[in-house]
Amino acid sequence: MKKFLLPVILLVLLAGFPILGLLGAGKSVSHYFEFPPLTRYVTHAPFSWGVFGLLSFLGVLVSSCMIFQLKHFQTAINPKPDQQSFKYPWWGVLGLIALTASWILAWNRFDWFAPFQVYTFLPIWLGYILIVNAITFQRTGSCLLIDRPLYFLTLFPVSAVFWWFFEYLNRFVQNWYYLGIEDFSATEYVVHASLCFTTVLPAVVCTEELLGTIHRLKTPFMDTFKVDWGWARFTGIILLLLSGLGLAGIGLWPDLLFPLVWISPFMIIISVQMIIGQATFLAPVRRGDWRVLWLPALSALICGFFWELWNVKSYAHWEYSVPFVQKFHIFEMPVLGYLGYLPFGLECKAIVSVVGRYIE
Repeated sequence: MKKFLLPVILLVLLAGFPILGLLGAGKSVSHYFEFPPLTRYVTHAPFSWGVFGLLSFLGVLVSSCMIFQLKHFQTAINPKPDQQSFKYPWWGVLGLIALTASWILAWNRFDWFAPFQVYTFLPIWLGYILIVNAITFQRTGSCLLIDRPLYFLTLFPVSAVFWWFFEYLNRFVQNWYYLGIEDFSATEYVVHASLCFTTVLPAVVCTEELLGTIHRLKTPFMDTFKVDWGWARFTGIILLLLSGLGLAGIGLWPDLLFPLVWISPFMIIISVQMIIGQATFLAPVRRGDWRVLWLPALSALICGFFWELWNVKSYAHWEYSVPFVQKFHIFEMPVLGYLGYLPFGLECKAIVSVVGRYIE
């Protein structure tokens, strides 16, 4: 039982903090568990140029650091070209067919397909996952699907639980909501949504693996500045308190604290590991290897682009209501909303690093 103690602790903390915040403030929690989640009970703040400008500056700053590192490396060193010496596999062709056909069906309203119109998300993303694995295999002769099938398959059920947690957090801030699901019963919604959610982690993890095969993307971050922190347990306690308080407050101040939906879970996972003396996935940063931050964040941003692209004209889709920045959309997402995909990639990496300890 001891080996499963960490996941249990994380589950209790991550799920418990938002409820504790509401109960501590004497608020009812009943409507946070509505299925399907159709009621919109959070009224968000209007667009603010001040907040938009501040977050834009933050986005430009982060992007500039990444671009500088890439440019500096490519100016200082002439890297070898990436090699492509393996045949594109047959199952990758199946992925291309599945994605293309599902995309066409998702964006059109064929009468004969009407009963199945809401079910296009899953085959699109299964096709994407096959394609990404196939490209990785073509570049290196290996990929998760072929080399670590048990690990690869385990990512799917873990992913469903993982994204249900973010659906749970969204009940407190209501930054996104779904349309085209009004006819689902509670059971139908849970089953269909769970199947769709299974693709989230595999998509991000397999995209990260593919990016790791690209010399010009990974090498600039392999040997940069080192961050060697001491007092790990004390630091973990402070991080846990801050992130826990943040999650506890999202239901009370959803407009102000909504970014913590994407930051606090990552911090809680890392802080608990630090407190119990377990190595985190950030350990390579101590020796100057920043790929563990750069590649997951970039892979989530790439997946985010495709999530929003394929969502925009689908019948069953999501839309956003984000306080202060609800303008200048790329597809349905406000442009600054894409910043959330960067810490989301780190959360994917953090949870996969925990789960990986129990597989193979």
